[in-house]
Amino acid sequence: MRYYDNCDEFDEAPEDFRAYFADPGGRSSLRAGNRCNPCPTCGAENVLTNQDVRLGYQCDDCADAQEGGW
Repeated sequence: MRYYDNCDEFDEAPEDFRAYFADPGGRSSLRAGNRCNPCPTCGAENVLTNQDVRLGYQCDDCADAQEGGW
């Protein structure tokens, strides 16, 4: 894995790296893909991919609320 020394280097990252995330460069850690799973916290339907579930993630709204991002 390559580590970046500054934010400008991320802009030069290969496109396939950015394709892993639903919102590359944004605040969300959710993965790109088919959203067919509910949030384990609020129960909202079709907000998580299978990989999000495997990683133990919750929807962005619940993550923001838990982290004080409202």
